[in-house]
Amino acid sequence: MKLIRLVAIPGSLFMVGATLAAANAAPAAPAVSPLSTAAAQQANHQQPGQRLADAGSPPTATPIKHLVVIYQENVSFDHYFGTYPNAANTDGQPFTPLPGTPQVNGLNSPAPGGGTLLINNPNGANPRRYDPANVNDLLTCDQNHDYTAEQQAFNGGKMDNFISAVGTGSGMSATGQPCQAKDVMNYYDGNTVTALWNYAQRFAMSDNSWGTVFGPSTPGAINLISGDTGGVDPAKEIRGVVKDQPNGDVVTGGDGTDTVIGDPQPFYDDCSVRNAVALTGLNVGDLLNARGLSWGWFEGGFAPTTPYTGPGTPAGTYNPLNVPGRPVCGARHPIGAALGGTGQFGFKGDYVPHHEPFQYYASTANPHHLPPVSLQAVGTDTQTYTNGQPNFDTANHQYDLSVFNQIVSGIAAGQLSPNLLPAVSFVKAPGYQDGHAFYSDPIDEQQFLVNEINALQQTPDWSSTAVIIAYDDSDGWYDHAFSGVTNPSQGIADALTGPGTCGDIQDGDGPLAGEMGRCGYGPRLPLLVISPWARPNFVDHTLTNQASILRFIEGNWHLGRIDGSFDATSGTLASMFNFSTPQGTTPVLLLNPATGQPQT
Repeated sequence: MKLIRLVAIPGSLFMVGATLAAANAAPAAPAVSPLSTAAAQQANHQQPGQRLADAGSPPTATPIKHLVVIYQENVSFDHYFGTYPNAANTDGQPFTPLPGTPQVNGLNSPAPGGGTLLINNPNGANPRRYDPANVNDLLTCDQNHDYTAEQQAFNGGKMDNFISAVGTGSGMSATGQPCQAKDVMNYYDGNTVTALWNYAQRFAMSDNSWGTVFGPSTPGAINLISGDTGGVDPAKEIRGVVKDQPNGDVVTGGDGTDTVIGDPQPFYDDCSVRNAVALTGLNVGDLLNARGLSWGWFEGGFAPTTPYTGPGTPAGTYNPLNVPGRPVCGARHPIGAALGGTGQFGFKGDYVPHHEPFQYYASTANPHHLPPVSLQAVGTDTQTYTNGQPNFDTANHQYDLSVFNQIVSGIAAGQLSPNLLPAVSFVKAPGYQDGHAFYSDPIDEQQFLVNEINALQQTPDWSSTAVIIAYDDSDGWYDHAFSGVTNPSQGIADALTGPGTCGDIQDGDGPLAGEMGRCGYGPRLPLLVISPWARPNFVDHTLTNQASILRFIEGNWHLGRIDGSFDATSGTLASMFNFSTPQGTTPVLLLNPATGQPQT
């Protein structure tokens, strides 16, 4: 089990843990167990529903008192921002960039054979702009985004093997169109992803942020909250987990544990129905609990349609293969609802278990999908423990999306106290709105994003809030950029720099924590910061990754670092903010959810 070292934090969070070695060498307090929160609450007489804010919030390293991370699905940077800030304006919503809008490292970059990547792409087919007026271009085929396949697409950094390695050339889209492998090259512009381009205009975005490792949703979700996809307990790999194979579920990691490279479902989740795994070690929820801070993960469809009716789960006895009174997570929506879908394109379940990273850890899981006892308890309802074992007897910071929306709307209406907004909120859309190809689309995704951000901007908390829009993986969609190897791995599932290899692990340049299966960085992904403190119309070129969000949380709330994590070695988000003024000065931007255009 990995333990956290609570290192001293200087005045600025952006100075902490510049390197993993430095963090590990720092004087450390005694290690904090992930099961220590209940004891800490008892010692502090802290009860569910009581926030440290009640007696004065602990200081943060920046003016940000509330962070909301909206974690979307399966989009590469070039897929949404490849031609930013220039849209074709031949159809869809019109878009005209503001004067002085900076350029990005996009598809107008030079091609190896001359010209640009738009007109002379080395993959053998040029990227095609998807037409927002054509439903077949909105409900597209899903691409291959497995750990090994994505490395093969990169071809050692040549970025010229996407069509054959990750393009989907069989099957049909939700509209019944045959999938074509060359479509993996295609992209949208501001005439379709209008809201995101408008947010980029008025707030800050990055064109140099990456998936921490290669692979699909589960590694991306875990890297967001712990920065470490290692630490899988081999004794808790159930229902046919595929191990030590290219594009499998896990590989042999290190120190007797395995590493997640695929999309197994969470072990501690009654709604998991197939291969599943459990993770050891700490995540950011454990760190926030140790500090007595409020936090939560809010996901569409988490509330079961058939609630749990079984007995209490005595500590240490949970068995996901035998759950009396198992709940059912049966909520669903039509695919393409914003496009007129009523079922003709199929349906998608709202809750996707492997998108919920905290359910992989016993310390932060809510296996039975129990609801919070009240809105006042949200963010502080950590489960109890008996003899160091979790009892799974509370919501334990894992909630349905509707709970978050009730809190935000209640605060905006003056019916709830502003301090009920947790310090850190992770927000996950229901499946049909999460942006994932095949079962979601950019317009349904836009409606979700705009509704959530509009609501937050109309609360008194907004002056001290930041929203981060980030993505868990690229879906395999083409992106031309390559970060180089930042963390090597040599195993049967690696292929970036040759069969079985991702970089060089010789001469002391080994993988983090000695764990294989964490080849990175992976594909480049969108990253936006929306806040009164965000730099307006700003493109950040700092090298960052999914664990940079974790690093921001750790630094802002003085949490320390997690051993073996990418957190300490990740670039910071500092340049995306302007904390030089007494108050955040970037204006509110309310958009129309249907069009993505500013409200008038």
